[in-house]
Amino acid sequence: MVKWTMDKATAIELLGGSPAKAAREIGITTQAVSKWPALLPPAIADRVQAALARKRLPPEALGLPKLPKG
Repeated sequence: MVKWTMDKATAIELLGGSPAKAAREIGITTQAVSKWPALLPPAIADRVQAALARKRLPPEALGLPKLPKG
């Protein structure tokens, strides 16, 4: 099994470039983002990845129904 890590700066950049935007994307407060350690624990990194998936993947890739066209 490959272990990977994500750092705080990369997570913030991926989620919009600011702590406020990052917090909004994953549904937490800006203060909570400011308390993140430099190297994110797996639980926080998972939330970052989930937010990115919701933003970039089609709904059906996430097991959701297709959005109606139009």
